[in-house]
Parts: sequence; C-alpha cells; structure tokens
Amino acid sequence: MIRMGGGGARHGLLRQGQAAAAASACPFLALAVLLALLGLAAGDTHYYTFNVQMTNVTRLCVTKSIPTVNGQFPGPKLVVREGDRLVVKVHNHINYNVSFHWHGIRQLRNGWADGPSYITQCPIQGGQSYVYDFTVTGQRGTLWWHAHFSWLRVHLYGPLVILPKRGEGYPFPRPYKEVPILFGEWFNADTEAIINQALQTGGGPNVSDAHTFNGLPGPTYNCSSKGTFSGFPSGQCLLGLVGFVLDLTLATTALPDTYKLKVKPGRTYMLRLINSALNDELFFAIANHTLTVVEADANYVKPFTVSTLVISPGQTMNVLLTTAPNPASPAYAMAIAPYTNTQGTFDNTTAAAVLEYAPTTAAANLPLPALPLYNDTGAVANFSRNFRSLATAQYPAQVPQAVDRHLFFTVGLGTDPCPSNQTCQGPNGTKFAASINNNSFFRPRTALLEAHYQRRYAGVLLANFPTTPPHPFNYTGTPPNNTFVQHGTRVVPLSFNTSVELVLQGTSIQGAESHPLHLHGYNFFVVGQGFGNFDPVNDPPKYNLADPVERNTISVPTAGWVAIRFLADNPGVWLMHCHFDVHLSWGLSMAWLVNDGPLPNQKMLPPPSDLPKC
Repeated sequence: MIRMGGGGARHGLLRQGQAAAAASACPFLALAVLLALLGLAAGDTHYYTFNVQMTNVTRLCVTKSIPTVNGQFPGPKLVVREGDRLVVKVHNHINYNVSFHWHGIRQLRNGWADGPSYITQCPIQGGQSYVYDFTVTGQRGTLWWHAHFSWLRVHLYGPLVILPKRGEGYPFPRPYKEVPILFGEWFNADTEAIINQALQTGGGPNVSDAHTFNGLPGPTYNCSSKGTFSGFPSGQCLLGLVGFVLDLTLATTALPDTYKLKVKPGRTYMLRLINSALNDELFFAIANHTLTVVEADANYVKPFTVSTLVISPGQTMNVLLTTAPNPASPAYAMAIAPYTNTQGTFDNTTAAAVLEYAPTTAAANLPLPALPLYNDTGAVANFSRNFRSLATAQYPAQVPQAVDRHLFFTVGLGTDPCPSNQTCQGPNGTKFAASINNNSFFRPRTALLEAHYQRRYAGVLLANFPTTPPHPFNYTGTPPNNTFVQHGTRVVPLSFNTSVELVLQGTSIQGAESHPLHLHGYNFFVVGQGFGNFDPVNDPPKYNLADPVERNTISVPTAGWVAIRFLADNPGVWLMHCHFDVHLSWGLSMAWLVNDGPLPNQKMLPPPSDLPKC
C-alpha cells in the first residue's frame, strides 16, 4: 500500500487459519490471499516532503527567522508501522547546508539514509534536494528525526512514531491516547553565530534562554505569560530554584506560549517523551502524578513507576500517565529543569507546562513539581538502575554472551593550544576541545561512507583509532598536567558479525560531567555501569547479561563508566558521538567501519543516484 503524508492503511492481516481455509475453498482465492499476505508483509510506503525554509517565529518577545521544515516549529510528526517504508524528499531552500538523521533507525545495510553530514553523506546544499528512502525493520516505539549539520537541529526536529505491526498491540494495556512531547531549547540569538564565535575564541558558547515543551517556553519566562509565582513578579524566570515547590497563579485559558496537555479523569495516556535539547539533560515531573516507564529508545522495558525522571539529549522514553478519577484541581503543572555537573555556565531555568483537566478562566494555584537539584547525580543513578529489557519470547534480549573485541574508551573534555596570533577564552588561555581516547574527531571534506564504498581511503580516513587510552591516568581523580588532545579522522574497523564490548569511561579533565553517547546504525545493551574508574577484574562479574536495557543513546555517568555490548551485523560507517552539540562541535565523536559479510544480504546497498556531492 502507498500512503501520502504518512496516512496508515486501513486493512488488517488475515489469521493463518483463515488463510488456510480460503486456500482449501479455491485455488485462485488461495493465490490471491498469498499475494495479499506477501504485499502486507512488505509494509506500507509513506511519502513525506520536507521543505527546509526560513520562517519568522516569536518566543520570549523575540522574533527571529529560523530554519524550519514546512514552516513548522517543531517539525511535522512522522507516523509509520514496523515494517513500513519511509520516503522523505528534502528540498533545501536556505543558505545553510543541511542533512537529516532518523535518530534510532538502524538503517540496515543502508547507511546512505542515516544522515550525519560528512559521515554517511555530503550535506544537501542550498537549492539542492535529496531523498531519504528506508524501511523500518524490527523496530517499534518512539524515535525522532533532526538535522545533523552544525547546530541546526535546535530548530529542525520532530517525532518519528513507529506503531506496532497490525494486530500486535503493546505489551501493556492500550492507552486511551498517545501524545508526543518534545523537550527543547530556545535561544534568542542566532545559534550558528553562537557556536561559530565559540569555536573561534575557544571559550564556552552562550547558553539557551529557555527550555521548551513542544517549542513553547511556558509561563516561567519573561514575556511568556501574565501569570505570577508566589513571591515573584510577573514573568520572573526560575533560576537556580530546582527542588523547591512554588505556586504558579495563572488562568490556563490565557497562556499563548504555554504547552497544555488536555486530559480526562481516570484515563491512561502514553506520553512519547523526546529530549531534543541541544546541550541539556533534563529532569521531568508532573505535580501530584506518577509516571510508569514502559519503553526506552524504542525498546520495551519492564514497567517501573517514578515521580520524577531524567532524560538525556537524543533519548526517547514512553511513559504511562494515569489521570486522577476525581482530580482535586482543574490543572497541574508539568516542569523540566537541567541536570548537570558542568563547571561552566548552563541554562539553569525551569520551564513549565500545564496538565489540564478542565479550562480555568479564574486564577488557579498550580504548584510546580519538586524536581531534584541540578547536580543531583544520586537521583539520576537511582532512576537509571530501574531499566531492564522485557526479555520475553516475543521481545527477547539478545545480548552477546561471548565477546570478540574488548575496547576501552575514555570520554571527556580537553584543550587545544591557542594560536600565537590570538587570545583565547578557554581554560588558562587555551581553547576548549573534547575527545575519545584523546582523539578529537576532525571532520573530513568528503563522506566517509562513500570513501569506504569506493575503497578510496587515502587522505580521507585512518583505520587506527586507539582502542585503549594512549596515556592511562587516574581517569576520575586528579587530571594530568597536559590536557592537549590529538586530532584526526580515525575509525575502528570491525569484521562483520563481530561481538563488541565497549567500556566508556568518563574523565575529570576540565571537570567531571556526564556525556550522552549515541551510536548510529545500532542498538546496544547496557550491561554495567558505576562510579569511579572501571575495574576490569571486579566489575565484569557484576554485569547484567540476562535482561539489560537496549538503547541507542546512553549517558556515561558523571565521574563514572558504562559498559555496552553490541553485534556488528550492520555493514557501513557509523558515527558514535556525544549528543551535547557543544561537545560534538569540539570533537567528541568517532566512527565504526563495519565491513561487509560474505553473503549478499550482509553487504552494503549501492548508493542512490541523487546522493549529494561535497
């Protein structure tokens, strides 16, 4: 079936018994049924068009022209089913280069549709077009799409909802309604100018002016509402007050820049949460309500219930919200606020939205939920320990039990020397940098996947990425005196079907902080994590190899480590990077080069004819 704009087909699959009965009744009907079943098994095809254009948008009393998809901010919701084909034609009408990543889609053998600029494709230049054509295989849940060039994803992002195959349903009671909620950041200034200035001066970039719910900052910021907080003047934003409960007095009908989730009493809603913020991990809670986590990064988990959750940039989470049968208030506040241990500046504001049982025209006191303090690493660790895969017959946890390659990567910040002809604003007059195993990724001038497919590596990449730290030290203790990084476009080559165990070790260089690492082209299993330095003797026996959570993005704990395992069964060149865009800009990334297998279905697909040129 073909559907334009993401509409779903309306037919259902025949049961096997029904098909057999039809076959015995009539050979021609049997053939028709077989052909229909084969067609349905292939899934539907959904066509979308992305017109990337500049659009005037006003937030916080600031109107600016921003890149959007089809004039929407956030961008359009894409809806498919497991097994469907998605065809997205992108027309770039802006002056920036652009590319799009379908975050979490495995892109089996089809890295050409993955999207990171200069890794799997050259970017789409202004006035040019490119078609992303891929099939969603063996995945269902909440993912998302975003630009993957410079900091353009601050405005170019949207949800990608993958429904189960027809007739399968969820491994939990069907919710009354499903609602995507995207957490983001708003900058009054031009983000491209912000990061370009930071890279030039070597200092940290200016931070965002607000956090957002579905693109809306809510009533805690100047110009966002006429509401008041108890003890605060109208529009005063909440700075450094995470962990306190404040009364928000407002009329919910008069909040034009506030996201409102309208609900009915005694119903269960599935919130499809997406952290699309550039540089902030976020706490989230709803006053007087609990949330049951049922999915992480489009993988079902054993359900667990919390009052507050934390979600890192790049991560998605499906949670069930059961509303009160007899609510004491017509509305409740929802809130997000940052989690960080950075030594630099950050957007320490709280954004609010409204869970609305009924509209209120009169003032109503809406207490904000009590969120942890911004640096409460203990709260984050306690939340993270809850995640377990379902590990059932239908949704098994296929954890590699034997390991072919053991790798150990340090992840953290560093510095570059200041050029002799300028003054730099980084630590001690240097420039900020970031690295994995002290290698800061150098962006190539052509796409690595294309170079690999054509087997022309010279001058493009080196297959000598260090698989252990080149200079071991006390990673979470006193940092070394020399914090300069090396630069290079280096990859780790892997044979097809290699089972990999990777330990990601945080460092204290320029301050210990968490790093949300995202692996393109793969899911992985989080088999262990802890604080301090990884102990190769005592930590592996504590691994969870029975039901570890399966994800595509995981935060390396502040001053800690995380161990993941995956099977390299998807040929191509796949980026792995920190999903703090500031760290990505500083070079905190690397790539895996997974070679073809011996069989035809284990080899990369050929590139499409409209692949952009650099």
